[in-house]
Amino acid sequence: MTKSSTCIFYLIAGLLLFQSCKTDTKEIRKPNIVLIVSDDQGWGDLGINGNPQVQTPNIDKLALNGVQFSRFYVNSVCSPTRAEILTGRYHPRGGVYSTSRGGERLDLDEKTIAEIFQAGGYKTAAFGKWHNGSQPPYHPNNRGFEEYYGFASGHWGNYFSPMLEHNGEVTQGKGFIIDDLTDHAMDFIVENSNDPFLVYLAYNTPHSPMQVPDVWWDKYKDAPIDSTHRYADKEKIDKTRAAYALCENLDWNVGRVVDKLDSLKLLENTIVIYLSDNGPNGWRWNDGLKGIKGSTDEGGVRSPFIVYWKEQLKPKIISQIASTIDILPSLMDLAGIINPFDNSLDGMSLKPLLTGAPEEWKDRYVYSHWSGNVSIRNQQYMLDKDNQLFDLSADPGQFHPIEQPSEAILAPIARAKEDWINSVLSELDRNRQEIFPVGYKDSKFTLLPARDGIPHGGIERSSIHPNSSFFTNWTSTTDSLTWDTDILTSGKYKATVYYTCKDSAVGSILQLRQGDNEVSTSIKVSHDSDFLNVDYDRSPRDESYEKDYMPLEIGIIQLDKGHHPIIMKAGEIKGSEFIEVRLLVLERVN
Repeated sequence: MTKSSTCIFYLIAGLLLFQSCKTDTKEIRKPNIVLIVSDDQGWGDLGINGNPQVQTPNIDKLALNGVQFSRFYVNSVCSPTRAEILTGRYHPRGGVYSTSRGGERLDLDEKTIAEIFQAGGYKTAAFGKWHNGSQPPYHPNNRGFEEYYGFASGHWGNYFSPMLEHNGEVTQGKGFIIDDLTDHAMDFIVENSNDPFLVYLAYNTPHSPMQVPDVWWDKYKDAPIDSTHRYADKEKIDKTRAAYALCENLDWNVGRVVDKLDSLKLLENTIVIYLSDNGPNGWRWNDGLKGIKGSTDEGGVRSPFIVYWKEQLKPKIISQIASTIDILPSLMDLAGIINPFDNSLDGMSLKPLLTGAPEEWKDRYVYSHWSGNVSIRNQQYMLDKDNQLFDLSADPGQFHPIEQPSEAILAPIARAKEDWINSVLSELDRNRQEIFPVGYKDSKFTLLPARDGIPHGGIERSSIHPNSSFFTNWTSTTDSLTWDTDILTSGKYKATVYYTCKDSAVGSILQLRQGDNEVSTSIKVSHDSDFLNVDYDRSPRDESYEKDYMPLEIGIIQLDKGHHPIIMKAGEIKGSEFIEVRLLVLERVN
């Protein structure tokens, strides 16, 4: 071979090697994330966890082929768990102390999983129950999620084609809500299949009301229910049947998501996570654990936690304790994402447990808190809210507190609990004034539901539970509704109220005021709606029923910047009763 031909040979070889490296680099893509959270589904509400009465084959298959955690902990109720999933930080740091009327809002200085992954090049979307702030900038579209479809409030009162919102704008759902949310999530996956994506699929069942489609209810409506478990004397049988039917519907929809990923050839590069936000919402079978939703005992805070990544994570059951604050750091570690923000995370990466058997995994404490009650656990022991010590390795049902624990065992865990209360829980301000922002600069719509309003005079709320409620019994022109608002941007806003009323109310005058600014309109159309879909309630509800609310444009009103209440009044009432109010929408028009 001549010198010149030798040079040409090495040049071609080098180019081919470069092209090969370039192609390999291009094919390496960050894993997609599908994070699925159910609502009020206990540890015992899955077949994989030993319940023979509920059929969950798709979730069970994920667990059998993926990684299961046998000791994973959430919080006692919805909002704090969701805040910790979003931030990787304890919920008191984020200001979450309630589930309604502003106390569920995640502080604006907190950074979310969506913001972190969006900064890492991900397409981000959330579908379903948000429950960490309704008005922008607390809204999911302002917390890193490019796409949002669902409801930002807490529980919802109607599961069949309900009023929802899409990127801040009121819309109408289509069909059973869980199926509808799944449809939208799958559409997003299809549309973004060429980019890494983060999908937060936050289902709202089996949370009450126990509305179940016939196709799922028919299987369970006459099913025998185990009456030998720990809390059988408190159990409401039809509520349990409805919960199991809803769990089976959840399972079917999880199967749909996995099948969609598989059909798009995305399953090998998608991490699928499944968990619940708290313990069961009823006294049904829960593997003998103590307590239910609302409790900081094992039954209230121990959740299924399944991580599936086809061909990347080997099937196993992990016994080490973990909690919601670990989800974000674990996903960042698995995806190679760096946190570009200053907020330090409280959780730890579970990647060493997920990907192999670490030589050393230090024991740790996991904390659960709700309404001032705190429990703490390490791998063996639990100190409950009353400072009773339990050996969970010997007594997982908390039947027998240790009567005279040694100081060597009790002192460290008691000290850790006290330190957490003083250093973390002390950050929580339960007495803050809840003021609702209007007119955030990056958002067109602000939704002010009845939940966030205050009734005056004879007006009543439709339920003691504010989420998904409406105002009724408005009979006098001296009655009024107010929303305590902070107008972030001065300007003109189109005001629309969602209402119902009887025929006799036609001709009444509705007024909306802020300071000296006012707009009014007459009630031109009656809309006397019945309660929606009550035939699908399989067990008596505590929440408000929903109606079919009609939008009425009140007009354009000038809103001045600053802390000013928005007041709704009746200038004149025809007949014996004025309108019922579900929602006020303010749309920036300039």
